[in-house]
Amino acid sequence: MALPPRLLLPDAPALIAGHGRATLLTPDGELLEVPSAGLRRALDGAPPLLVHGPATARRLDLPRFDACFDLLELFAFCLPARPAAPTPRGLALALDLDAPADDAAAAALLPEMATILLRRLAAGRTQPMNRDAGMLAAQLKKAAAWPWADSVLAALGGGEEKPSLDPYKVWRRLPDWEDPGPAQPPASFDVSPNEARARLGHILGEGAEQRPQQADYASAAAGAFAPRADQGSPHVVLAEAGTGTGKTLGYIAPASLWAERNGAPVWISTFTRNLQRQIDQELGRLYPDPEERRRRVVVRKGRENYLCLLNMEEMLGQAGHPDLAVPLGLVARWALATRDGDLMGGDFPGWIVELHGPAAIWPLADRRGECIRSACPRYKQCYVEHSIRRARTASLVVANHALVMVQAALGGGEDGRPLRYVFDEGHHLFDAADAAFSAAISGAETAELRRWLLGAEGGRSRARGLRRRIEELAGDIPELLAPMEAALQAARALPGLGWVTRLSEGPREDYGEPTIPPPGDAARDDRRRLSEAAAERQANPTELFLRAVRRQVLARAPEEEGTYDVECDLHPLGEDIPEAAEALERALKRVEEPLASLRDRLMARLEDEVEELETGDRIRIETAAKGIERRALMPLKAWQAMLRALREPPALPGVRRDFVDWLALTRREGREVDAGLHRHWLDPTTPFALAVAAPSHGMLITSATLRDAGLAEDQEAAWTAAEARTGASHLSAPAIRAAVASPFDYAARTRAFVVTDVDKARNGQVAAAMQALFQASGGGGLGLFTAIRRLRDSFRHMAPGLEAAGIPLYAQHVDAMDNATLVDVFRAEENSCLLGTDAMRDGVDVPGRSLRLLVFDRVPWPRPSILHRERRIHLSGGEPKAYDDAQARHRLRQAFGRLIRRHDDRGVFVLLDRSCPTRLLAGLPEGVPVRRLGLAQVVAETRDFLSHP
Repeated sequence: MALPPRLLLPDAPALIAGHGRATLLTPDGELLEVPSAGLRRALDGAPPLLVHGPATARRLDLPRFDACFDLLELFAFCLPARPAAPTPRGLALALDLDAPADDAAAAALLPEMATILLRRLAAGRTQPMNRDAGMLAAQLKKAAAWPWADSVLAALGGGEEKPSLDPYKVWRRLPDWEDPGPAQPPASFDVSPNEARARLGHILGEGAEQRPQQADYASAAAGAFAPRADQGSPHVVLAEAGTGTGKTLGYIAPASLWAERNGAPVWISTFTRNLQRQIDQELGRLYPDPEERRRRVVVRKGRENYLCLLNMEEMLGQAGHPDLAVPLGLVARWALATRDGDLMGGDFPGWIVELHGPAAIWPLADRRGECIRSACPRYKQCYVEHSIRRARTASLVVANHALVMVQAALGGGEDGRPLRYVFDEGHHLFDAADAAFSAAISGAETAELRRWLLGAEGGRSRARGLRRRIEELAGDIPELLAPMEAALQAARALPGLGWVTRLSEGPREDYGEPTIPPPGDAARDDRRRLSEAAAERQANPTELFLRAVRRQVLARAPEEEGTYDVECDLHPLGEDIPEAAEALERALKRVEEPLASLRDRLMARLEDEVEELETGDRIRIETAAKGIERRALMPLKAWQAMLRALREPPALPGVRRDFVDWLALTRREGREVDAGLHRHWLDPTTPFALAVAAPSHGMLITSATLRDAGLAEDQEAAWTAAEARTGASHLSAPAIRAAVASPFDYAARTRAFVVTDVDKARNGQVAAAMQALFQASGGGGLGLFTAIRRLRDSFRHMAPGLEAAGIPLYAQHVDAMDNATLVDVFRAEENSCLLGTDAMRDGVDVPGRSLRLLVFDRVPWPRPSILHRERRIHLSGGEPKAYDDAQARHRLRQAFGRLIRRHDDRGVFVLLDRSCPTRLLAGLPEGVPVRRLGLAQVVAETRDFLSHP
């Protein structure tokens, strides 16, 4: 019997960071409290043992560590695709250990956690997953001097023998997908309310807590699964379910029953990744067997969310670079363990991006639409193609609003057109449709099209361009060459390299004489290219149009600091815009016409040579044609329509049009980065109803906040407004309405205050008030801001005092973590606090004491903009003020609903805006009195309320 391998732990001091101070446990067992300034001296060059090196250095206000034993890297190597919050407490919970009570206990726990991880790796060293782990560790040691390499190799018993396969080339060990063949026509059997209740009881199991509201909700949801009576008239159920109803399992019950009975999937769509992940976890109760769950449930997202194996293969050419070897090695470990290859919000640890930087991870996903599908050598192992085919035979597909709407706009897209939908977070349908059905002629959008057509024009990139995408086809179809060359030549009218810099510079600076190399045969081509590039930039119609847009925006917009985006109305047009717009329209037409010809010739081949073409050739030709249509022709047609509209007379004041057009200048960190002409639907639920709702057979639209609580006295008006915001009002058949109240006792479990003696315009006062409230609650506080700059200023004011009180403070737009990771940290660190904006409010779902206090810096009014102004006029029913009120009430109500997620939760809601109108507070649950008090009294009552269970 083989002896177990020995463990080799690093002889390193364990480090826990506070704000400006550190707790250090030396290898000799001495516990030290060290100020940041003295830490380097205390370490004496020894790499420390820690959790999350970049965050540790940031909290200590020190440069990044040159070398360290980061337990997160060891965790990702030993337990790939396993969730863990990137803190000492989070790792302890992930390893089923008791959470450390303080920094000293955390420091003592770090070596123990390293031991546990190495033992687990050693115990599984014979598993197929770890077959080549030793060689990978050896390569990481050689390429990047990975600190954990010797410990990992010791745990694996050496493991440096030559592997059967390169450990980085994971696609060689991934299974090929199998095409399930054409989908069979679904049946149309309904689901009765009683059957929905019975399925819900089965999911909950015997002995489960009885919640009559949940059963009532499941009964109401079953109405969305009745057979459709008329084309274009789906059964639509609007179901408002108060927090705590259990709506997720409530709609899963009839949805799963319908799918199993009729042989077609039900698509469950959410707005946030957090809820998408939560629904996927909840489905474990319906399908407890992992294999059955994988067969029945598929999570679908856009291609930009998944690991692209071709991108990874091309990045492996740089794997010898020390900065890329370790992150690519950790990705390789994860790629063999992941459920579906989702890099963004799936089982990929988001903190790997924070440890090694976005440049090491983000290029691994197809974020720029470069997928070549069947022409890709990794096509048969592709994670996306796996998920598409699994979704065709699944019972439930958990997707998101953005993907659903984009697919619908494409006539079904890759997944076909679903028959039944459940739209959770239905209050976000308006915003999701607004994003999906909008268009912009901007520098970023047009430059991206040029890159897609011409490929990379500078630097290293696998952006192939149109020529590379169809070069194999052109050999067999010579008639493709002429339109392809014409399109590529015309594409030079789109912005070239350096357009951002030229946007804000004058013509003389933009188009000065290029630096011409000296005479000589070797330099002749360089001189020609430079001269052509200068001439192209000087006459580039897109750049000329963008500069005209910028000029009008700066001339019309109010004077301000130059930090934020600015915009102006389209009309009256500036004197140079009409001519620039006509020139750009002609240039876009010259790009569109040969591309349309190219697409038509490709499609003709499919029709003319049905019998001769092999399956692989058909797929490649069809993929190329569809790519041209979706990536080029669709935006080109939309842009030309927008430019033609500039010749139309402006609408008279108060006259409603389908679209809102305006000009904008985009800034980031005070720097101009883009300009453009923007077009949004005045009412984006119109295209949503046309493209998504009307072709379906049934839809359940659900949320805790479908109706405006401010219209409680007029329920018909409240439901009518909900139908307008969800697109149900555009359908021929009336929607079925249902409402189930929350089972929670909000009056007993919550308190709500408006602070009357804090000036919201003074950031120092807001930060001091929020800090006092966070200290009174002992942590567990979420601070919500309506502006990023105020959030950052408040963080700087609050962090030292809170850290001194033992309350870690994290912040969106400050910490180098994505929102999902920040929420995971906030959940794991029960006494931490978190600052965020609207996006954080929508993504937080944290039951228990981790969220017990919620503080708004001010009323979350909608941001003034031209688009909001037009909607306020035309979609308010003649009451613009009420339109703003409704949006603010929805945001306050949504935030309040985050406080109580279980029956034993307790929470305090505070608004630091003494000017808040009382009418907005009607959005809070019935029975919750809102009291207006001074800060000192609110702090005292918060402390008292939260200190008593």
